[in-house]
Amino acid sequence: MSVPYETAAYEPAESPESPEEHLARLLGRALNTFELPDETIERLDSALAHACSLYSAHHSSGLYRETHRHTWLLADGSAVTLWELSHNTGPEGLLQHEVYLDEEELRTATARLPLPSDDLDRPDDPDGPDFEMSVLLELSDFPEPRHEYEPDDSADHARRLLRRAENPDRPDTELAALLLDLAFAHEITQAFGRPCRPGGGRPGAYFSLYEHAFLLADGREISLWEVEHTATPDGHHVCEVYETEETAREAIERRAARLGGPTAFGW
Repeated sequence: MSVPYETAAYEPAESPESPEEHLARLLGRALNTFELPDETIERLDSALAHACSLYSAHHSSGLYRETHRHTWLLADGSAVTLWELSHNTGPEGLLQHEVYLDEEELRTATARLPLPSDDLDRPDDPDGPDFEMSVLLELSDFPEPRHEYEPDDSADHARRLLRRAENPDRPDTELAALLLDLAFAHEITQAFGRPCRPGGGRPGAYFSLYEHAFLLADGREISLWEVEHTATPDGHHVCEVYETEETAREAIERRAARLGGPTAFGW
């Protein structure tokens, strides 16, 4: 028998909500929003994307409760999670919603609900319920961002990075268009030590590897990998851009091998 989910369809499929709309609807139906810290609500003003997932559920004897995890990705690369408890154990069986900042508060509130035990086998009780079901779902966490992003004309940064790339196998036009349309913030980190000269190679040649991480307006994270080197016949500076760290490091290895230097840099 199917579980009678009365609250399963949180997100209207025909009109996806923005992070702001989703937050407003969650706070609008919760009875205890006044308990949430003002600081948390203010942080959520910068939300770029959100995810909602069923965390656990219990259905039995006409009573049920569900808990949902709502997570927002913020412009600074951090994430905020709110926990929602929905149940019909209150007066007249009316549906009620509560929202909590951490999982421990959620567990305390759930333990107070007057739900029956999870014993599903009651063959000796002719007056027992026709339907008993207990469900527990544990879902994976919303992925935590790896970077601390800065909103700073990131689409133009992506354009300039790709324009100076000289390698023929640089990222394709589809990825470039995606970054130009949706790049909202970015961070640059040096992934390979200091500029170094391969031993035995032409004096003055060096290699550097940088990760250009972009945060998109829809919450996705995309990285481009930039190789800077002077492993050229006349020693002039070259910029190459790759879609993955693996292909970037392989390119460095190839350039170093052509110079007669080592093919491993201890990374």
